[in-house]
Amino acid sequence: MTTNGAKTRAVVLLSGGLDSATVLAIAREQGYQTYALSFDYGQRHKAELHAAARVAAALGATEHRIFRFDLTQWGGSALTDKTIDVPISTLNLSSGGIPVTYVPARNTIFLSLALAWAETLGATSIFAGMNAVDYSGYPDCRPEYVAAFQTMARLATRAAVEAAADEVQLTIRTPIIHMTKADIVKEGIRLGIDYGITVSCYQADTEGRACGRCDSCQLRRQGFIAAGVTDPTRYA
Repeated sequence: MTTNGAKTRAVVLLSGGLDSATVLAIAREQGYQTYALSFDYGQRHKAELHAAARVAAALGATEHRIFRFDLTQWGGSALTDKTIDVPISTLNLSSGGIPVTYVPARNTIFLSLALAWAETLGATSIFAGMNAVDYSGYPDCRPEYVAAFQTMARLATRAAVEAAADEVQLTIRTPIIHMTKADIVKEGIRLGIDYGITVSCYQADTEGRACGRCDSCQLRRQGFIAAGVTDPTRYA
């Protein structure tokens, strides 16, 4: 992906988990100059941020930034309120209920901050790791949400107002949104990702070892099994 001989820039949301690592690798393969953005928002553990730094370095991100803010001020999620326990997985993702691990408005905040950086960089794309398994429960992982945010982004920026009619408009790219976890694992292996450096667990310990019991751990584990790939996750 080049413009006038130079690589097109893209901001990539990078949590340090399996999904976002795969998305970063996809953006790199597509020729983007990648700028990885992670968030320290008061989540239960910082292991995922250390993982994000490892992934950004391993996959050749041009720059990796960690943006800090505090969502524990109002809690409302098992990931930001320590009075709410992270549930042991039931994997009943088709029940229609919103999981207690949903963080209110998190993806809207993340994408808004990514949009600000993208505008500063002159980036034409924001890559994010929403996927089919998650959007059955998380309202801000649905395809219609992504489309709505993109519509807003194309109205809200200087580029949207000043750009010539033939210029590329900013696009929210979610390349794994219709993939299963097995599909994602297979794609990542094809792209050469070492998933052993990633952390997906909702409550990993200080060394980055996974609990093996939460929804995220179970989905990840089943993805490796279904893909026929050895699970490199370190469990506590």
